Amino acid sequence: MSTLSPTSEEKRGWQFPYQLTLEKRVEDVPRWLPAATSIGSVVIAFIISGIILKIIGGEPLRVAAFAFDATFGSWGVFSDTLVKATPLIMVGLACAIAFQMKLWNIGAEGQFYIGAFAATMVVMVPLVPPDSPKVVVIGAMLIMGLLGGAVWAFIPGFLKARFNINEIITTLMLNYIAISWNNFFIFNNWSDAGFQMTPTFEKTAWLPRLADYAREYRIFSGITLHLGVVFALIATVIVWWILARSRWGYEIKLIGDNPNAARYAGINIARNIILVMMVSGALAGLAGMSEITGVVHRLQERISPGYGFTGIIVAWLAKLNPFAVILVSILFGALILAGREIQPAGLSMLLQGIILFMVISSDVLLRYKVRLMKREA
Repeated sequence: MSTLSPTSEEKRGWQFPYQLTLEKRVEDVPRWLPAATSIGSVVIAFIISGIILKIIGGEPLRVAAFAFDATFGSWGVFSDTLVKATPLIMVGLACAIAFQMKLWNIGAEGQFYIGAFAATMVVMVPLVPPDSPKVVVIGAMLIMGLLGGAVWAFIPGFLKARFNINEIITTLMLNYIAISWNNFFIFNNWSDAGFQMTPTFEKTAWLPRLADYAREYRIFSGITLHLGVVFALIATVIVWWILARSRWGYEIKLIGDNPNAARYAGINIARNIILVMMVSGALAGLAGMSEITGVVHRLQERISPGYGFTGIIVAWLAKLNPFAVILVSILFGALILAGREIQPAGLSMLLQGIILFMVISSDVLLRYKVRLMKREA
């Protein structure tokens, strides 16, 4: 008596009749797709965070409503959100201009600290007479903040250009050196009565805030927004012009897309590596200067809640678009501000991490087409 052997299909059992396939894109990416993937990444990240919050016993909708009220609920709290977004705009721009050239500057945090340190030198050394007018002191601190960040970024830029040393490693390690460098001075030479901070700056070294004009204009009462946001907006326009309208911006993009073609065209790649890294560092240093003159009014141990690392997420989520950096920075400024109010603690950091994961994952959609195809019998 003969028996029929099972077919390979019967061995596998039932299979879903459709399958997902990836096809490498050969045409240009649709202009709407990068923005759509960024927005989708944020939406999915919020959904995942809400599910996690529900699993651990929280109330996602209530938390979201409370966080929105604490960051956008009034002009006062919205100004606080913009204050948090201001350094993120500058750091996001710093990362965006470097990433355009496929130059992975992971050291914006250290450049932020050195920019703050260099600006503090104007007051603590001092580099200008103590009785100098406000415009002189602020101007000197602005220049020193830019120079401090640029010089700190020159180190990995030179090592990359001259010896082809991986800039991810050098910029990352320089972060810890920069923080330790700051700590040496605020724990010793510049310590205020033994505390881990310098004495409070004189008011000539404070950036003007809208709240300072509340006596003349009551509408500004409680509005903490300071002049640093103007620096951030000016920096945004400059970076946009460099990348979109200047010959140097074309060289930056060409080196990032095809370094062999750039070399064949006679572009000095080593020089551009150093220059782009220094401009990136200068922007991060400006963020540090803005933070100590507009917010804390002194140099202290923790002047950054991770602005340098958050700026990386900001740049990627903005798809390296300078104007989109502003919008994304406001979102993350709200997350930082809400993180101090909502429970459980660390939820905002969890959300940032999920957003970063989703942004990186969504890049697949920019390189490949996803098709749902019916399986062949």
